[in-house]
Formats: sequence, C-alpha cells, structure tokens
Amino acid sequence: MDPGRRHTGPWYPAAASRSVVASEASLQCPLGLWGTTLTENTAENRELYVKTTLRELLVYIVFLVDICLLTYGMTSSSAYYYTKVMSELFLHTSSDTGVSFQAISSMADFWDFAQGPLLDSLYWTKWYNNQSLGHGSHSFIYYENLLLGVPRLRQLRVRNDSCVVHEDFREDILSCYNVYSPDKEEQLPFGPLNGTAWTYHSQDELGGSSHWGRLTSYSGGGYYLDLPGSRQASAEALQDLQEGLWLDRGTRVVFIDFSVYNANINLFCVLRLVVEFPATGGAIPSWQIRTVKLIRYVSNWDFFIIGCEIIFCIFIFYYVVEEILELHIHRLHYLSSIWNILDLVVILLSIVAVGFHIFRTLEVNRLMGKLLQQPNMYADFEFLAFWQTQYNNMNAVNLFFAWIKIFKYISFNKTMTQLSSTLARCAKDILGFAVMFFIVFFAYAQLGYLLFGTQVENFSTFVKCIFTQFRIILGDFDYNAIDNANRVLGPAYFVTYVFFVFFVLLNMFLAIINDTYSEVKEELAGQKDELQISDLLKQGYNKTLLRLRLRKERVSDVQKVLQGGEQEIQFEDFTNTLRELGHAEHEITELTAAFTRFDQDGNHILDQKEQEQMQQDLEEKRVALNAEIEDLGWSIVSSPPGESGPEATRAGGWVSGEEFYTLTRRVLQLETVLEGVMSQVDAVGSKLKMLERKGQLASSPGMGDQGIWEHLQPIPAVTPAPWGVQGGQDCGGGGAVKHQTAGSSFVASPETSSGHALHF
Repeated sequence: MDPGRRHTGPWYPAAASRSVVASEASLQCPLGLWGTTLTENTAENRELYVKTTLRELLVYIVFLVDICLLTYGMTSSSAYYYTKVMSELFLHTSSDTGVSFQAISSMADFWDFAQGPLLDSLYWTKWYNNQSLGHGSHSFIYYENLLLGVPRLRQLRVRNDSCVVHEDFREDILSCYNVYSPDKEEQLPFGPLNGTAWTYHSQDELGGSSHWGRLTSYSGGGYYLDLPGSRQASAEALQDLQEGLWLDRGTRVVFIDFSVYNANINLFCVLRLVVEFPATGGAIPSWQIRTVKLIRYVSNWDFFIIGCEIIFCIFIFYYVVEEILELHIHRLHYLSSIWNILDLVVILLSIVAVGFHIFRTLEVNRLMGKLLQQPNMYADFEFLAFWQTQYNNMNAVNLFFAWIKIFKYISFNKTMTQLSSTLARCAKDILGFAVMFFIVFFAYAQLGYLLFGTQVENFSTFVKCIFTQFRIILGDFDYNAIDNANRVLGPAYFVTYVFFVFFVLLNMFLAIINDTYSEVKEELAGQKDELQISDLLKQGYNKTLLRLRLRKERVSDVQKVLQGGEQEIQFEDFTNTLRELGHAEHEITELTAAFTRFDQDGNHILDQKEQEQMQQDLEEKRVALNAEIEDLGWSIVSSPPGESGPEATRAGGWVSGEEFYTLTRRVLQLETVLEGVMSQVDAVGSKLKMLERKGQLASSPGMGDQGIWEHLQPIPAVTPAPWGVQGGQDCGGGGAVKHQTAGSSFVASPETSSGHALHF
C-alpha cells in the first residue's frame, strides 16, 4: 500500500477522503485512546471507519460542552445592564446649559460637561432624600458601584510648526497645527508649569497604551491630571485648568479614564470618554465602556468553572498528542485538509487562552494589591480591560470554530456531505466569479466615494463606501442622501449599481451554487449506500434484543425443570431435561452453574428449600428481562401493520415475528457452534505447525494418528469473540490468532477457559 496515497473508495465522501492512508508499518498496532480515522487504517474497513468517527464525535461533544460552559462562565447576563446604566449616566446626563457628553461640539461644551455632569456622576455623596451616604473617602456611583482610585484627564497636543502655511496667507496666519500623528506630537511644557497637567509624560512613564479614535490612533503619553478624591477639590482643579487655558488650538484629544467595581455582580466597568478636536475645529465625542469579569473565583458557580477549566486542559493535552501523532504519520500531507488546519487553529487558540488566563489572574492580583496600598492613585485597568476584551473575542471565535468542526465528524454521511461537496466542487467557479464581481464592486465604491464623499457620511471614506454598498445589496440604504448630494449622478449611480450588482452578478452567484448542488445531489443519490452510524445502532439494538430474549428463554426452561413437582432434583435429571428442551452442550454447561450455586450442601441434589430459592431468583431475573425487553421495544419481532398471520406475511413478502425470531435464534446458535469448531481446528493446526517446526513429527515417522492426537491432548479451550466484532491488528500481546469468515470475525485465545458462570 502506498503510504502517501489518498483513498477515496467507491463512495467515501469528502470528510472521509480527506484522510491520507498511513503506512502499514506505522499502523501495526492500534493507538487506542488516541486512535482516529487518520491514525487507524480505515481505508479498507468501512465499519472501523464509522466506529472510529463515532467515538471521535462523542469525545468531541464532551469537549464542546466543556468549552461552552467555560465561555459562558466568563460572561454574565448583568453585563449588558451594567454597561447600559453607566452609559446612561455619563453619556446622556445633561448640564444646566443642556450639554451632555454626546452633544459636545466645542471646547466650551467640554468644560460645561466636565464641571457639571461628570463631577455629579463621579461623586455621589447624598441619598435621594439629601441625607449623607456616609461612605467616607470612597465614592459609590449609583450607591452600588465603587469608584476605584481616582479619575484621570489626559490630553495630546501637536506642535505649532507641524504644518506649512501657504505663502499667500503667511502674513495673516502666524500659527499652524496639523492633524495628530506621533511625529508631530508636542512634548514641551506649557502653561503655568506647576504640575503634571502642564508637563509631558511618555507612554512608558504612564504605563499607558495607544487608543484608536474616530479620526486616528493616539499614543498612551501626554499631559495628565489625576482628580482629587472629593467633588469640591476636583471642581477646583478643573477650574484651574480652564483658567490656565489647558485646552487650546494645539489640543487634539482629551481622555477621561476611570474604573468602577460592582461587588453584587462581581463585574468591573472600565470607562474611557474621548473628545477629539480635529484640525478643522469643533469636537467629536466618542467612548469605550468595557464591562469585564476580572476576579474569577468568588461564587459556587465560579468554582464549578474551575473544574471545567481542569477538564479543558486535559482535553487540550489529549488533542495535542493526537495532532502530534497525525503529523508524525502524515507529515505535510496532513495540512492538505481544511479540517486538519481547523483542528490546529482550535488547539492553538485554546493554548493561547490558557496562557492569557494565567497572565490575567496574576496581573489582576498585582493591580488590586497596588490599589489597596495606595487607594488615592489612578487605577489603570484600561490595559487589562482591553486585553480581557480581546481574550473574550478570541474565545468567541474559538467557540465558533469549535462548532463548525462538528461537520468534520458528521459529513461522512451522504446527506451531511452535500454542503461541503458543493462548496468544494464550485470553488473554482466562485473564484472566477469573485474576480469579476469585485472589479465591478470596487469600481462603484471609488465612484461613490468621489461623488458623495464630501456630503454623505456613509461615503465619507473608501472603507465606508464598501460597507455601504453591501448594505445596499441587503436593502439598507438612504437614497435621499445620495439624491441630495448629486441630483444627476446620484440616481444614475444607484440604478446602475442595483442593476449590475444585485440583479446580474448576485443571481449569477446563486446560479453557480444551485447548479453545483443539483449535480452533487444527483451523484450522491446514484451511489451505493455504505455502512452508516444508524446501521451500527440498529445492529446493536437487534443483537441486544435477541440476546435478551435468549436469556429469557433459558430462564423459562430452567423454571420448567423446577416446576416438575419433584421433592428433589438430581443433577443428571436437570441436565437431561435441558437436553430434551433443545439446549446445546455449551448452554447446558452455563445453566448448570446456577444449579451448583444453589446446591448449598454440594450433594448434586436440589431439595425443596433450595428449589424455592432458585425459583425465586429465576422469577426476579425473568421480570427484569421482561422490563428490559419492553424498554428496547418489539420492532424486530413485530409484523407489518395491517397484516396478521403467516399466510398474510408470506403473501406480502414478509415473515412473521415468530418465524423471524426462530430463524435468528438458530443462526446465532449455529454461529456459536461454528466459532467453537473453527477455533478448535485452528488451535490444532497451530499446534501441528509448531511441532513440525520443532521437528517432532518429522523425527517420528512411525508415529500414528493416535500418537499425534495423544501428543496434542492438552489443547486449550478457546473463547470466541463477540458476534460481529472485527479483528484488529496483531500487536503480539498474547499470541492470539485472528480468523475471519464471511459472516464474522473472531479471535482464538490461548487462554484456557475453566467454565462459564450462568449470567442472566
């Protein structure tokens, strides 16, 4: 067998054909716990492939449930309402002049907000009846949320010489402040020079991080002021900044950072209010409100999550070993399947999640310890909240991929594989169509940006044009804005775009998918049905029900023997009666074990008391078997609906339930007998070959048949494997000999069977 050959087989679907058949040398022994369809030689054994896939699916479902519990354990249903309350308080509360944060449009509006709604929202000192809260130096926002440390104001400025004034206006315009960029940032002191608000501090000194605003990205340095712990002192500090002209033409952005903690729901809310002052003048407010759970282990549910985290780490170790084995066997061929790449992505994201979880726990402990030592300092949770948000986003993406990965295990079914087969087959057609589509799409995006970019917000940038055109495809657009921007080219742009992109190109895309799906469905309908999971479940159900009925029949026969009315039953009479009832010798051997168990005095005779005990035990077993059979149902022994009797069943091509049961019972008994005979024959053959190799037969030419059979007398008994179990690879574990017949596979074991106890 070629180890690098991809096996597709006559029907193997996309999920099955992805596996590269490993070399026979690497698959001499099964990998047991880590055995998968990529590590086991399933190319020639459909039943082994289905069983391995089913086992992988069951293990993966447990992993998926565990990761779902973890991800949902990181969130809280109260997080949304916490964010909503904070946004209502700090974004929508208006000052006496009617200015709220969202309505800020100038520097004067900023000072009105900072000295009014901001301070009122940060420092709650009274109840609604004007009585003092009595919380000391700490501020509790909305009576429930502790303000951590003190708030911080920070601004970034640009230099006066950051741009060049045209020579025609140099006499009238003596100063020029460009848009913000790190190379144009002002770093010199200014103003009264009596504090941190007037002195520049770098990003490293502040321990801050960059911020992506509405206009551009800003560094983590700048000029800052930490507000004092009381409302009055903070109002005086803001008044000093306003009188000292802290904000001027060089200011490009102001940040207001603070954090609050709600112990009732164990959530942190990290707020950043941003006001950008563009070079055009005016002000653009924006904000970031991150509600995160930084302290993990508080409630009983959190301690349950600890157990899920431990199980998650065990699963990661399990899948890492599994992927290493598959990579070792298949080398670079392993990366030829998109499902294998998805496996690696899920594992890598999970490992990163575990690493970040450890880092986050240590960092929170450090910050909280620092804050407890210095409660009047700024609590910089912005960096940690940012990475916690990214961590949550990564877990969300990882969970999404984990759900998509289920298709890897269920797509071996013909019905389930239609989607993947359709996409795989039409991939080239879609790629060619995508080139044509995006040429037209980007041409219209450029046209819209140039025509309406200066007047319509949705077309103000090229990126916004792209998303606006996708929204037009979905029916979400503002035609009046386009028409008002350009009375002639606006309608022309809209009509032609809808016609070519929506009516022509989009329907071409749907036609490609539809035609390919029809072809795939037609091909799969004409292919031969292979073994499915439903077949395995049905086989197991039938075998279980049949064996239960056989066990019940044995119990009934033993009860018949006991109901003979004799005061004492001898062992020989017991066995002879069982033979008359049609039981084979191996069944009698098993049934006599029950006789021995209840023969307490060991005289091979059951007296009246011993018979009563045995009768009671048998009745309990019979009732239990009846209940178990009723639970499983009577599907294999039921006749077709609407017909009854042997004549009706034969006329309709059916057999009655009684006939079917009789036949299946005889087949099972015949198979058991044949297994025993074949096992004995193989054992004798093995013994003869061993003697021949040793030279014992060759050295004794005069030895007759009787002598040979006397020499082979200690032939061990064999234990046949369960009906229908496929023989595995021989790993040399116990010298077992594998045999296969057309109907079943079984293993002749060298271990001697001393007898079988009766199991009901």
